[in-house]
Amino acid sequence: MQTHITTLILIFANVIFSYSGFKDYRYVEESVFNVDKILIGKEYKRLISSGFVHANWWHLGFNMMALYSFGSYIESVFGSVYFLLIYFASLLGGSFLSLFIHRNDGNYSALGASGAVFGIVYSSIILDPFSEISLFMLMDMPAWAYGILFIAVSIFGIKSQAGNIGHDAHLGGAIIGMLVTIALRPMLLEVHLSTILLLLIPSVFFLIWLIRQPHAMLIENLFAQKQGFQTMEDRYNARRATHEKEVDRILEKISKRGIDSLTAKEKEVLNKRM
Repeated sequence: MQTHITTLILIFANVIFSYSGFKDYRYVEESVFNVDKILIGKEYKRLISSGFVHANWWHLGFNMMALYSFGSYIESVFGSVYFLLIYFASLLGGSFLSLFIHRNDGNYSALGASGAVFGIVYSSIILDPFSEISLFMLMDMPAWAYGILFIAVSIFGIKSQAGNIGHDAHLGGAIIGMLVTIALRPMLLEVHLSTILLLLIPSVFFLIWLIRQPHAMLIENLFAQKQGFQTMEDRYNARRATHEKEVDRILEKISKRGIDSLTAKEKEVLNKRM
């Protein structure tokens, strides 16, 4: 009986690092994907570290359930080394696509293992496109149909910025996950060529469109504004802004009344920031 130890280790690492972020805001700040800190500050570690912190328990739990479900299969097919190759290559693929799309938005931040997880999911889809995948635990559908559906959702989500999901990380991770899997198993181009083309062609055309129309992502998104959508990253940034305002208030209090005037809670907030 296989234990899928590498999948479990990755899940354990995500839980430990994410929990550290839940307890210490400063830890998240040092790990999260941030455009300016990567491009200007050259903190390239964030391309990886951002994949091991999450916004909340729900965000973490959803990603880890998907990782366990699909990661166990990929690890059993390829072994630990190639499984890790697909995982981290997909994580970087999601990060690089996010970096490209948001390169003109220095304040953009993101977090979560979505890119890596989607790379693992799409690796399993092209390995066995006729297996069944449960859609939100409501209905089963062929893996190839699931793959096409979520490629379409990701492309629409990137353009419209709709929903509480990092669509760009999903798409980037999915593309790299498929490409690495094909490189490891070239015979897939013969046995599942139609599925691979159905998944990759719209993705490639969308990326070409992004490259040739760089202004497209700068157009104000009236759809998202009217619907009041907030992505996971929007919520993280809102929480960060609230925290910074609290720190500013505490520092102002110190300047007026001295450090001895702080409450225990205010000292705790200040210590986490410093």
